[in-house]
Amino acid sequence: MPSVDLPFGLPEVDYAEYSNRQLVAVPLVVLAIALLIIGGVWLTTGAPVDLGMEFTGGTEMRLQVDGPNAEQQIQEAFTAEPASIQPVAGSDIYLVSFGADANSEQLETQAENAGFGVESIDATSPSFGSAAQTQAIGGIVIAFAGMSVLVFAMFRTFVPSIAVVVSAFSDVVVPLALMNVLGIQLTLGSVAALLMIIGYSVDSDILLNNHVLRRQGSFYESAYRAMETGITMTVTSIAAMTVMTIVATAFGIGLLSSIGLILVFGLATDLLNTYMLNMSLLRWWKFEG
Repeated sequence: MPSVDLPFGLPEVDYAEYSNRQLVAVPLVVLAIALLIIGGVWLTTGAPVDLGMEFTGGTEMRLQVDGPNAEQQIQEAFTAEPASIQPVAGSDIYLVSFGADANSEQLETQAENAGFGVESIDATSPSFGSAAQTQAIGGIVIAFAGMSVLVFAMFRTFVPSIAVVVSAFSDVVVPLALMNVLGIQLTLGSVAALLMIIGYSVDSDILLNNHVLRRQGSFYESAYRAMETGITMTVTSIAAMTVMTIVATAFGIGLLSSIGLILVFGLATDLLNTYMLNMSLLRWWKFEG
């Protein structure tokens, strides 16, 4: 029976025990649920995911606040309602953000009147945020389109190529849905994380396809050789991103924490899509297509 001993003590897998429909069902159901979540949020808010200040406009202040109940002090100091208040671990510094309708000069005056130390103020206009949003979405679309063209040029066969494209699409969509569930905003940092996920996804899928299509040996021998390398790389990356997320969260570095968490979601989804969705499509194409 075709089976493989996976790295890191993972249980042995025997793909011959499962039909192509069984293998492809799980990742497709996960993708469908993710699309439903994104669609629901889009209909409700007008955007597929909660947009950060870089895309909507607003003001972020870095304040030094002394005394107890610092967050309550911040709430009471401003006439505008803060959109978020994030403490910086191990210090009396707070990152306070406001919506696009707040006036940055008025906010600075109110902070000084409350006795806060104003370390920095970053303001983004709504028009600039809208332009940044267009550029970010355009960058993701161009990256995905370029990846698709490259994959089709490499393999020149429809099913193996579309398997890579569909896997990469799902690897991006599922983290987006989880961002909605966990309340993670889409920022320039999270856009960078999504672009990295596309790169990770294509890397593992091309590794699998290249072994199956261009190496000697049976289908299962080639696939399992690719799995040993691919799973080692992906699990190692997940471990590294998990450590980064934990450390960034402990030190209050919200940007790195969000990036690490999104990459963990994307890499875990990539394992599912590469070795169930892509594998089943390749096997169907090899033996039946």
